[in-house]
Amino acid sequence: MSNLSPFSAIADPNRRYLLEELRRAPKTVNELAEGLPISRPAVSQHLKALLDSNLVSVSPNGTKRIYHINKPGLDAVNLWLDQFWA
Repeated sequence: MSNLSPFSAIADPNRRYLLEELRRAPKTVNELAEGLPISRPAVSQHLKALLDSNLVSVSPNGTKRIYHINKPGLDAVNLWLDQFWA
């Protein structure tokens, strides 16, 4: 597992889009790929970066893999950002 910084992960606009979509509801790769002008394999690579940075989690559901926001990973980002408003 890579240790990609969450800030490096969210620097990419496609990854931010994926996070916004997952904020609305957990989704499969195919569901996420529908809204992007990139291939399904490219979406999978972006999801891997989000997984590696602890911003997204995945769970099996039969033959599908369902991606969802990993709240503890986002909480860590939020805590870091909060120091600038305190």
